[in-house]
Amino acid sequence: MGRVIAIANQKGGVGKTTTAINLSATLAEAGERVLAVDFDPQGNETSGLGLEKEDLEKTVYELIVGECDINDCLIKNVQSNLDLLPSNVNLAGAEIELLEIENKEKLLRHYLDKIKNDYDFIIIDCPPSLSLLTINALTASDTVLVPIQCEYYALEGLNQVMQTVKLVKKKLNPGLEMEGVVFTMYDSRTNLSQQVVESVKSALNENIYNTIIPRNVRLAEAPSYGMPITVYDSKSAGAEKYRMLAAEVIRRGEDL
Repeated sequence: MGRVIAIANQKGGVGKTTTAINLSATLAEAGERVLAVDFDPQGNETSGLGLEKEDLEKTVYELIVGECDINDCLIKNVQSNLDLLPSNVNLAGAEIELLEIENKEKLLRHYLDKIKNDYDFIIIDCPPSLSLLTINALTASDTVLVPIQCEYYALEGLNQVMQTVKLVKKKLNPGLEMEGVVFTMYDSRTNLSQQVVESVKSALNENIYNTIIPRNVRLAEAPSYGMPITVYDSKSAGAEKYRMLAAEVIRRGEDL
């Protein structure tokens, strides 16, 4: 049965979508069957995997408002072993439309449960806010992976995510656990990056991934070409680091 991992942080610009795209791609490259779920109305994961998001008639929005079935909006083989549930700006309206619906926090889970057995991993890219969409993603997930940018306010954002995870675990999804924290945009030339890593490690009694994702020009360029880093520049430092992260994620699953 597929392991469902939400990539979540309500702070924008922390490498959340970059991590969702490239972790999905490197897991698929390693031979795992992967479904990437773009649950962010910005649709950046969809375009980052090479699709024209505005041209899509069936997306995760049509799915959760009941206008289509999951197989209608599932895009197969965006790369070998990697399928996608796409998103676009229409998803932004879903929160208002879902207000009157019973069990509105469990809609995504309902649909993912139907296809969970088809995949080894389902990776959900959450919106950069603690919204009903994020609550849906956390309710559908087994674990939460939190990317943290190596910057001054990193711990503040992390604490808010962890409070939300605790609340969802208590009220909606008792099996939800912290997958762990991954540091992003690390610059070895600055003391600040090193200080952030040390402060989070000392403050956190959670799994922290050994792989640290560096600031990397090729990694930043790849989404604008609609490619994961493994396709855009397979030998770059960013590609190698995401392969290392994927290997750690796989190992962690084997240890659970």
